Amino acid sequence: MTPVLSPNTQAILLLTAPLIAGRGTASSDLLSPGEYKRLARHLREIQRQPADLLSPDATEILRACQPVIDESRLQKLLGRGFLLSQVIERWQARAIWVVSRADAEYPRRLKTRLREDAPAVLYGCGDMALLETGGLAVVGSRHVDDALIDYTMAVGRLAARAGRTLVSGGAKGIDQAAMRGALEGGGKVCGVLADSLEKTTMNREHRNLLLDGQLVLISPYDPSAGFNVGNAMQRNKLIYALADTSLVVSSDLNKGGTWAGAVEQLDKLKFVPVFIRSTGESSAGLDGLRKKGALPWPNPQDVDSFEDVFNVAMPTPTASPQVGFALFSNEEPTSADAKPTAPVPPDTAPAPQAASEPSAPVDVVSDAQPPAEALEEPPPVTPEAVAPIDEAKKSPQPESTPAEALFAAVRAAIQQLLSAPMKDAEVAAALDVSNAQAKAWLQRLVDEGVLEKQKKPAGYIVKQKRLFE
Repeated sequence: MTPVLSPNTQAILLLTAPLIAGRGTASSDLLSPGEYKRLARHLREIQRQPADLLSPDATEILRACQPVIDESRLQKLLGRGFLLSQVIERWQARAIWVVSRADAEYPRRLKTRLREDAPAVLYGCGDMALLETGGLAVVGSRHVDDALIDYTMAVGRLAARAGRTLVSGGAKGIDQAAMRGALEGGGKVCGVLADSLEKTTMNREHRNLLLDGQLVLISPYDPSAGFNVGNAMQRNKLIYALADTSLVVSSDLNKGGTWAGAVEQLDKLKFVPVFIRSTGESSAGLDGLRKKGALPWPNPQDVDSFEDVFNVAMPTPTASPQVGFALFSNEEPTSADAKPTAPVPPDTAPAPQAASEPSAPVDVVSDAQPPAEALEEPPPVTPEAVAPIDEAKKSPQPESTPAEALFAAVRAAIQQLLSAPMKDAEVAAALDVSNAQAKAWLQRLVDEGVLEKQKKPAGYIVKQKRLFE
């Protein structure tokens, strides 16, 4: 069943979504995730919610939001009602549903684990209930040999026999092999796509599986959006957040989305145990993940031994209000996707709602202001959040100004991102900032000699040190 778009979701779509209809292009004035979080927090502070921006007294509310987001910019975005109606009609014709964090139907695993960094809007097709079933996340490289494809498909088939949902990213290579193995074995699959949701859902091979409830495909990006490196890296945390445990079949070392997602999971998020393939030809990437704490996959051959994998103790999460690359927006761990309620400790989110409140569209993740003790947690702007371990251990400079500390975090984040060439727009998407801000940071790092801008392939990349330089 496709959820009806709530007024809150409609408002959030108008503010943040490209609303790409056919071959149309996205508005350049869209609120970035960081800007939307600031607006949501402000709305909460004035006892409002996104839907109120479409109400008869919206003019007064928009004026009250001027200190956060320019009033004329909000008016322009909210005036896209006709375009929204067009894309909604298009999505409904393709059985694509949309939910926002303000909706009760939004996946609770994403709310409770990602908290304020759960995507404001989620697009999908298929049975939403599969998103609450957990299961095994399987990730790996796009370019692999036939032996690894066969290995991965066997893992997917075993997950199906065990009745465990298979969660993956839908990319070619390991992701698709795992999903195909599970589906061919009659299992259930969650695919978290970084692009082309609409095209994928219309694929004849997938259509019956989606309609029959065996497959659900979701994406935090517009259903018509094309591939973007930054988006692909950002969606990795969603794969882990939906699962109970995970297996990395293959990975490059110190580069690529598989490596970045696994390291983020091992070093920071710690939602689920991370296993790595332990048979066949090893690789520098898997060895690197093992050194960071990944566990050898025990190679279960039957359902009972496969179930044992799910009994491995969960890593102890580190207390941190922020996750991912959204480091530079100076947000507190608060949000306001739904109408404000009485303050509750943020750690109570995983508890089920009381029976008397089944339909309240409350963002259970960070709906209330954090208690005083929560404000003493480490601030979100920290180099350790994305810097390599060895770098994170370096002692901070005691005399650095706040601006210097901030740019040190920026420098570390961009250096990790640019192990492979990326364009400024891709960097902006990965860091959750505007294109102009990303360009300014990139140019400063070029001037410092940290990065270089290359022509083929076009993009920025970490400058390689040359002998005798």
